[in-house]
This record gives sequence, C-alpha cells and structure tokens, in this order.
Amino acid sequence: MKKAENGDTIKVHYTGTLNDGTVFDTSKNREPLEFTIGSGQVIPGFDLGVIGMEINDKKTLNISCAEAYGERREELMFDVPKTDLPEGINPQVGQQLQMQNNDGQNFIVVISEINDSSIKIDANHPMAGEDLNFDIELVEISA
Repeated sequence: MKKAENGDTIKVHYTGTLNDGTVFDTSKNREPLEFTIGSGQVIPGFDLGVIGMEINDKKTLNISCAEAYGERREELMFDVPKTDLPEGINPQVGQQLQMQNNDGQNFIVVISEINDSSIKIDANHPMAGEDLNFDIELVEISA
C-alpha cells in the first residue's frame, strides 16, 4: 500500500488539542483537510508527522511550539498611539485589528493592553508558544 511522502497531496481528518485537552480545531462534520506534503501549507510538525502513513492509518502527533507557530516573541508586541487608530475604533482588550506590513500584506493583531494614550498590540500568532496535539486519520493520497 502507498505511504504518504513529500510532494503527495493528501486528505486527513483531524482534531487539534492543547496540552490541557482544549479542542482548538477539528475537521469533524466537514471535509477533511487537503494539503501537499512539504509545500508549507501546514505547520512543519504536521507536515513531518504524516510522512509514512497509509490510507486509514490513525496517529497522534505531539508537536512542540517550535514545530508549530514558534515561541511567543516580545518584539511582536508594541505600543500604538491611540491617535494612530482609525476613526470610530473603540479599542477593547482582546479585540482583533487588521494591519498591513510594508509589503502590503494584511495580518491580524490583538489588543492586549489599553493605556491613557496608547494601546499595546500583539502580533504573535494566537497559538505561538503552545505545544499542539493532533489526532489524525489519513483518508486519501494522490500523487
């Protein structure tokens, strides 16, 4: 039977959990996740974890934050003067805002703190610093 290898397009069903058991995502009740192994479409630990699996194989992946979204980085937390916010924004802790980098790419940040004249925003991925666990089942391989 064919084993999944780098360059194959595969489909997997999965449930992702944090170490405390909190489910953060699942493909239950929807189509399986489809991606090409080694293409950078999924986190590195997930990519590596499916190599060698056969159709109908089930596996649990324990992925360190280094092989997921990386460690939280303090340099991705910065203050923005309230005067720089778009008109009509009423900042709240936990609120997501969309920003644009110098290359014109949009990205999401989260307001982590509000002061009298500024807000602190966090541009880390929401799962940065988290080890992730995935229960997966390989359902399809196509070359």
